[in-house]
Amino acid sequence: MEIRIATADDWPGIWPFLREIVAAGETYTWPRDVDEARARQMWLVPAPGRTVVAVDRDGTVLGSAKLSPNQLGPGAHVANASFMVAPAAAGRGIGRALGEFVLDLARADGYRAMQFNAVVAVNTRAVALWRSLGFDVVGRIPDGFRHPADGYVDLLVMYRRL
Repeated sequence: MEIRIATADDWPGIWPFLREIVAAGETYTWPRDVDEARARQMWLVPAPGRTVVAVDRDGTVLGSAKLSPNQLGPGAHVANASFMVAPAAAGRGIGRALGEFVLDLARADGYRAMQFNAVVAVNTRAVALWRSLGFDVVGRIPDGFRHPADGYVDLLVMYRRL
C-alpha cells in the first residue's frame, strides 16, 4: 500500500465508498444524500488543506483522508482531519496507516495540534484508534448525532498535541 497526496484523478476511486459511508449515516455529520459535486468539493480540500489516498499496487483507492486548519486566522495552527476507509478494505490497518501519515503531514506543515470536532461516540473502532494514536476526549456533545440504529448518541471532541 502507498499513501500519497490525492489528485483529481483519484476522485472516481474515492466517491463510491465515500457515498456508501455517508449514506449509511453512522459516522459522518454530512447529509446522507449528499450529491457527488458537493461531496467532491467537501473532500478534495483547497490549499492549505490536503487530501491523501491510500492505494494498493494496482491503484485501487483503499481509503482517503483530508487535512486542513480547524479554524481560520489565529486558530489556524490547530489541524483538523477526516478519514474514510473503503468498507471492503476494513480491518487491514489502512485507517491506522492514514492516521499516522496525516499526523506526520500535519507536523511537517507546522500545525501544533490536531482536533476532531465530531467523532461519533458509538463508533468504537474509530474512538479506539484515535486514543491509540494519542488523542484524548476533551469534550462531549450530548445527543449531538442522530444514528440510524442507536438513535441520539454523543459526539466526542478529540485532541492531541503534535
